[in-house]
Amino acid sequence: MGKDGYLPLFETKSAKGRIPYWLYAGSMIVGIGFIFVYRVSHLPAQGEDGRWAWIGLFLADLWFSFYWFVTQSARWNPIYRYTFKERLSQRYEKVLPGIDIFVCTADPVLEPPLMVINTVLSVMTYSYPPEKMNVYLSDDGGSELMFYALLEASRISKYWLPFCKKFRIEPRSPAAYFSKVTEPPLDDHLMAKEWSSTKRLYSEMEKRINNAMKLGRIPDKLRREHKGFREWDVFSSKRDHHTILQMLVDGRDTNTVDNEGKPLPTLVYLAREKRPQYHHNFKAGALNALIRVSSRISNSPIILNVDCDMYSNNSESVRDAMCFFMDEERSHEIAFVQFPQSFDNLTKNDLYCNSLKVIMNVEFLGHDSNGGPLYIGTGCFHRRDVLCGKKYNKGSKIDWKKGNGTLVKESADVLQETCGVLASCTYEENTQWGKEMGVMYGIPVEDVVTGLSIQHRGWKSVYLNPERKAFLGLAPTTLLQTLVQHKRWSEGDFQIFCSKYCPFLYGYRRIPLGLQISYCCYLLWAPNCLATLFYVAVPPLCLLRGVSLFPELSSPWVLPFGYVIIAKYAYSLGEFMWCRGTLQGWLNDQRMWLFRRTTSYLFGFSDTILKLMGFAKSGFVVTAKFADDDVAERYEQEIMEFGGRSPMFNVLATVALLNLFSLVAGLQRVVTEDLQAKVSHKLALQIVLSGLVVFINLPVYQGLFFRKDKGRMPYSVTYHSTILAILVSLLALCY
Repeated sequence: MGKDGYLPLFETKSAKGRIPYWLYAGSMIVGIGFIFVYRVSHLPAQGEDGRWAWIGLFLADLWFSFYWFVTQSARWNPIYRYTFKERLSQRYEKVLPGIDIFVCTADPVLEPPLMVINTVLSVMTYSYPPEKMNVYLSDDGGSELMFYALLEASRISKYWLPFCKKFRIEPRSPAAYFSKVTEPPLDDHLMAKEWSSTKRLYSEMEKRINNAMKLGRIPDKLRREHKGFREWDVFSSKRDHHTILQMLVDGRDTNTVDNEGKPLPTLVYLAREKRPQYHHNFKAGALNALIRVSSRISNSPIILNVDCDMYSNNSESVRDAMCFFMDEERSHEIAFVQFPQSFDNLTKNDLYCNSLKVIMNVEFLGHDSNGGPLYIGTGCFHRRDVLCGKKYNKGSKIDWKKGNGTLVKESADVLQETCGVLASCTYEENTQWGKEMGVMYGIPVEDVVTGLSIQHRGWKSVYLNPERKAFLGLAPTTLLQTLVQHKRWSEGDFQIFCSKYCPFLYGYRRIPLGLQISYCCYLLWAPNCLATLFYVAVPPLCLLRGVSLFPELSSPWVLPFGYVIIAKYAYSLGEFMWCRGTLQGWLNDQRMWLFRRTTSYLFGFSDTILKLMGFAKSGFVVTAKFADDDVAERYEQEIMEFGGRSPMFNVLATVALLNLFSLVAGLQRVVTEDLQAKVSHKLALQIVLSGLVVFINLPVYQGLFFRKDKGRMPYSVTYHSTILAILVSLLALCY
């Protein structure tokens, strides 16, 4: 029980069963130590064949061991958070703070308007006082098609919101709900009647939006329905236009109600000004424009930002977050509440491992105990004042019962005219926006560096992973989309590590050491490519030449290698299964682990180095949120989609073929050479290593040589990678 007899609004519990984990970690440290002793004591003499390969392998072992230690920081003492929403309602229902909800979109083709407005409708229907909710859509594509879709959403919201709240349905995205509940309930005549009418309204709206998208423009008849379309009469292009700000629903107006007379949340459309001569700073710039515009319209003390494809799956999420922000004893130190990133379109075995099961269900729990999770850019509730640069003050607390402050009430027309300057290209000049205020600029992963800067100012964050997922999004449905996404993440994370924001420098004496190390689990993704590429390329080449890089099977030194490998993968499998994964899902996870490290991380690492040398600039790639019918069908069947051309596929295929050639040559050497030479004993671990790489790459071989569908590897990749793998193998044999 807290001070003055108050019960806390949330509690924290440590994970159970830590002793077995600590024993495992301790045994791994011993095994790794013996491997280092072997590498040093058995180093080939100067001039002996394989000496440099041995040294390189030793350095790779050092890196893998170091990175393993880093990842254990997120597993040492994970914690769980639990909220008490009924206590929140009992004490604060009448003084709940306002919340501004930001939804960001950038391209009406890659991010279809129908998907975006389903996200908007889902967050408008939270189980929270509607007059205290304000939803803002940032359209960085400046599309009148997106504006039209939002206009349609504002109209159907008058029927969708009361339907959701009356019958307490979940999820509250119309598309997601009607895809799961395909027939009206037969045992409730009232609900069945309203279900049918609401379904009809949604289907009609869906048809109108799809027709407009097929046409590629808004028909004149529809344009006359709202004065906001006039803004596009002087519209140049999505990269060159004035600010467009439209309040489609003014929740401050007591006459703005749904079909049952209840208030509606405020709904605002914003396309910030874009000019070719000004850098717009991608999503970070859009969020900062939203922060400024919303400060004039609603100025809610709490801000939620979600990606346009991450619809609300749990209508109680806002109240869950408020339990942290309004707790009497600990809320004053909490800056943001991060929910996990989850997906609605994953296959049974998560073909491309987009779920990030272990990160979201294990590692983030450990980060929370170290001082707080990372800010991952979506599904996150922020305190406005902290996001705008406020520093932590231990004695500073908010008395929510005194209210949230007031705004000078202005008409929607006046706000639309006066707020435009807040989203202009020149507003941020000679200010601290993007530096000390708002979301940070200059790093592709603006979310991670923003969260780091907040914690640098003394604040903490918390992680909440409720049984019912708070948000569900759309994961990439092709291998290339997945690899490109991880390339951007790894590149941005590594840029943070190589910048002034490196946790060990930026966070020195300001952020707990455990949290500094936790950040490095992701900031050091990219450098993993070097050790991984060495392990999947050099040992196979040495196998071609018959050069041994590991102990013989008859040597006692094989024991630490065997133990570390078996224990690590056994623990990994157990951890994955504990996260409700499948055996095939774990195998897919191991496959994607290798694919990402040899492609995404390699290109992310290279681009970061080039950027530091001044030869490249950071960019931002929007990932497509939908797939063609044939691509979607292969995805559902868990057939890997190679389809497009990419230099990443050349690397992937060359590594796969190199290990295949080496495995064949190694097995042939074992069979044909004198048995007394004990070739099988000397090369056994290298044969096993190449065999595992070949097994992991089975889908690659199918895509290169056996598949005939459009999702196979491009023929150019097959030709180039085969020739390159043969040339490298011949060079290894000759020299």
